[in-house]
Amino acid sequence: MPSLRAPTILLFDSGLGGLSVLRELARQRPDARYVYAADDAGFPYGALDEATLIARVVSVMDALVARLAPDAVVISCNTASTAVLPALRARFSIPFIGTVPAIKPACEGSQTHLISVLATPGTVKRDYTKALIRDFAGSCRVTLVGSARLAPLVEATFAGEAVADADFAEEIAPAFVREAGSRTDTVVLACTHYPLVRERLERVAPWPVRWVDPAPAIARRTVSLVGSAKGERSPAPLRLFSTGTPLDAGLVGRIAGIPARNGELVPMSAELA
Repeated sequence: MPSLRAPTILLFDSGLGGLSVLRELARQRPDARYVYAADDAGFPYGALDEATLIARVVSVMDALVARLAPDAVVISCNTASTAVLPALRARFSIPFIGTVPAIKPACEGSQTHLISVLATPGTVKRDYTKALIRDFAGSCRVTLVGSARLAPLVEATFAGEAVADADFAEEIAPAFVREAGSRTDTVVLACTHYPLVRERLERVAPWPVRWVDPAPAIARRTVSLVGSAKGERSPAPLRLFSTGTPLDAGLVGRIAGIPARNGELVPMSAELA
């Protein structure tokens, strides 16, 4: 799809987590026009069954694509990507780039062959995730850790609530495994919320590990589809959409590293609101 004009790229998540992908993509394609959409009325996605999740994301995407006509959409959410991408690609002609657990690079770089995938319960139980382990884990022993609380803790942190280190430590503890004289040396951050608090996770971790953040790879894949940068950073501010409460432009701008407009609401059907 390379073009002389700057593309409009829509990033979608259930909350603020996809901003970890947006800030990396904005570094690699600074001239693009960006839109960030959060289905915060449906947060957290890990608590939804697959049929409900698919129906919800398709409905929200119908409204967003009709209004914005993006050149590409990044589903910057592991839980949604592992369930909804086939339905979205069948419904729309524009490229959809997903976010899936980075199991292959994690296993390729592991010295102890003990890796953990820190995710939401929804991502952990998906057949897609199990297929990635089957196809790419090789000799690695993979521990799947589905935390129902970690993404909400991240959201609470950015909402200004006091979240104790002990709460974060408790959620990541199962990802640190000792086995036959070895221990986990790599943790896959399989929820885009988690890289937003990576420094805090490093601080409370039982021992140092390599944290695998998929954002750079997602950004490279997106750039490969829309083409490389054609100019300087776009003067257009980041547009914000949500389904529940308007996003805080100041907060989003600080996380993403680019100025943002005041948040707007996506019209939702009554049964999904």
